[in-house]
Amino acid sequence: MTLAITAQPFAALDPAAAYDVWRLRQLVFVVEQQCPYPDLDGRDPEPGTRHVLLTEDGVLVGYARVLDDATTWRVGRVVLAPSVRGRGLADQLVHTALEVCPDRDVVLDAQSPLAGWYATFGFTPDGEEFLEDGIPHVPMRRVHESPVDR
Repeated sequence: MTLAITAQPFAALDPAAAYDVWRLRQLVFVVEQQCPYPDLDGRDPEPGTRHVLLTEDGVLVGYARVLDDATTWRVGRVVLAPSVRGRGLADQLVHTALEVCPDRDVVLDAQSPLAGWYATFGFTPDGEEFLEDGIPHVPMRRVHESPVDR
């Protein structure tokens, strides 16, 4: 089995890859988690957005989206196909997402049961738990450390 991971702007996604991304996000977030929500929110094609795609033998099995929010980077839509869960592949997604987030803090809204996992990447709670589409979430932040701070 051959794993490959890339981070690319929307303009670099070919139509088949874009379709696979949207299909995977819909399968997990809308169908599996039973949360009908507007997944296509207009942010995918923004120039600063990076799409992190994890493929196994050429098939999309994982995805994360990195948004440029001007003062912070925002990681979201972190998702794995049900068939590959439990193999540590989500770690690779998050590590790659963080690699494309230079010079600023990174924020995300973690589903509450995953807050401890995100903490392993240096994220800490950054606000009160809230409900989004009926699912508890915790806002989290990973503070950027300049080379001088290290």
